[in-house]
Amino acid sequence: MQAYEKLHFIDTTKPVWNYSLFSSEDVSNFQQGTHYRLYKKFGSHALTVNDHPGTYFAVWAPNATGVSVVGNFNHWNTQQHPLLPRWDKSGIWEGFIPDCKTGELYKYHVTGSNGIGVDKGDPFANFWEHKPKTSSITWHLDYKWKDEHWMKKRKNKNALDAPWSVYEVHLASWMRPDPSNEDAYNSYQQITERLVPYVKKMNFTHVEFMPVMEHPFDGSWGYQGAGYFAPTSRFGSPQDFMAMVDAFHDAGIGVILDWVPSHFPYDQHGLFMFDGEHTYEYADMRKGYHPDWSSYVFNYKRGEVKSFLISSALFWFDQFHADGLRVDAVSSMLKLNYSRKEGEWEPNEFGGDGNLEAIAFIKDLNETIYRDFPDVQTIAEEATDWPGVSKPTFMGGLGFGMKWMMGWMHDTLNYFKQDPVYRKYTQDQFSFSMVYYYDENFMLPLSHDEVVHGKSPMIYKMPGDDWQKFANLRLLYTYMFTHPGTKLLFMGDEFGSTSEWNYKSELPWNLLKYDSHKGMQECVKQLCKLYKNEPALYELQFDREGFEWVDLHHRDESVITYRRKGHKSKNDVLVVLNMTPVVRHNWKVTVKGKDSWEEIFNSDEKKFWGSGDVYNPEIKIKELHKQDKLFELSLNLPPLGAIVLR
Repeated sequence: MQAYEKLHFIDTTKPVWNYSLFSSEDVSNFQQGTHYRLYKKFGSHALTVNDHPGTYFAVWAPNATGVSVVGNFNHWNTQQHPLLPRWDKSGIWEGFIPDCKTGELYKYHVTGSNGIGVDKGDPFANFWEHKPKTSSITWHLDYKWKDEHWMKKRKNKNALDAPWSVYEVHLASWMRPDPSNEDAYNSYQQITERLVPYVKKMNFTHVEFMPVMEHPFDGSWGYQGAGYFAPTSRFGSPQDFMAMVDAFHDAGIGVILDWVPSHFPYDQHGLFMFDGEHTYEYADMRKGYHPDWSSYVFNYKRGEVKSFLISSALFWFDQFHADGLRVDAVSSMLKLNYSRKEGEWEPNEFGGDGNLEAIAFIKDLNETIYRDFPDVQTIAEEATDWPGVSKPTFMGGLGFGMKWMMGWMHDTLNYFKQDPVYRKYTQDQFSFSMVYYYDENFMLPLSHDEVVHGKSPMIYKMPGDDWQKFANLRLLYTYMFTHPGTKLLFMGDEFGSTSEWNYKSELPWNLLKYDSHKGMQECVKQLCKLYKNEPALYELQFDREGFEWVDLHHRDESVITYRRKGHKSKNDVLVVLNMTPVVRHNWKVTVKGKDSWEEIFNSDEKKFWGSGDVYNPEIKIKELHKQDKLFELSLNLPPLGAIVLR
């Protein structure tokens, strides 16, 4: 059935023509939570009706007693362009306004059952006014994409057996035209000109943007959004953002977007109390209010809300060619008692603490994404021991492609923060990650959350004098890039930023005039290259066959050795970590199967600001047992250093 059911009711003498893009099937799917392309129906759409150009508007406000479109085009007159409620009591208000053009500011004036009218932004708007203004803008998303080659080949780049080294970026504060002015932004075009070549030069495979969806408050970093179908206008138009994605794809770099289906703010123009009632959020504040962020939780039980959210996720893949979504705060969605004390939450129907509606929503979300876009990934920020987060739904999992490995992050930072003399006592904490590693497809995150709120920048988490701090951090990064799993590093960490991240300023790029920071940057650049070029580091990164402890028996010396394996044994690499500042010559390592090894990475190189005088130009090898193919390597280990052999 075509979706123009009410076309024959058009009365061209009225300011709003009675017109619809919705079929009965559209409405039914919307209500059941199974309409995943709502952005093609709701919002504002430039159309020509009866040979007359104009804009069609549609909004869901089931509790409203009246809805009108107000904007510059009608001098914000709440009476001139009232929308019409559909006859099917779906709560959809719609209409066609002739001569309303693209680029017009508008809002919906929504009158609730209490008779109070509030101006609301369009939940489906593709473009918004530059903050602090809050109007939506009629817009169209026509753009001629140039990334056909990337889109055809990206299934290989985005596969789980491909390298994923992700550079996490906050667009406003990566670089500013005026570092002293928090309201000064580079445009999407200016960011593209600077960021794309930098990410490519650093050998990262993917970039991840902290939320670019429109949001009113800079201090939320984008995590409290109002526009789930619009990139922020802080940096330009939606087409400018498309061009940025295009440029990354042209450079062979994937684009991951942070996406927040867990909560939204209470700004008057946003989703909260949209039609005078709890429409998008749970009405029961034991479920509907988020105590951590003073925000509101989506009502996952409501089919219309479920359709809204899944449509938003698919929108970014469909219209903006995203390669992945990192889904924020999944833990808070799964647990009814998340950050709530006893008496502040109600168990589910089975007496448990899981939000059954949110769990069902997440499964449907992932099933739909992988059905329609099988060459992308979803990544969960989930910090509990919830089982099967990255397992397929048909195996009882939630269906994500990957999960952030928060336990690894905490244990690793705690280990490296210690004075090296004490590391021998906590080696079990260091090695614990491999006990549970195979439970999920893990991404190792050193994200923005680790360098804010008094946690200190990465370089100052490290013990010792300046030389030791940098050596320790290079050692940590080498461990990270050779540990199984995909990688994520926050901007500024790659060159050892000496200040916590501040969204109001920019990264301290001036540090790169110092050899220590320039060396750190070069180290990360080479680690990204090593990870991309060595199949043993990614081919089996989620498989038990991809990792083997070689030596965990030298606690007192704090020297740890492991092997990474790919599909072909000739590609195996051996990693030796010396966790103390003691130089160790002729260190013995027993390996099986290979009688020839070469050093392919050394974190102590001079170009990394290391000492540069402890390395292995030739490796002495002694046969221990011919039949078992056992060999003894004699190695030189740099202080607080790592070597990688192939």
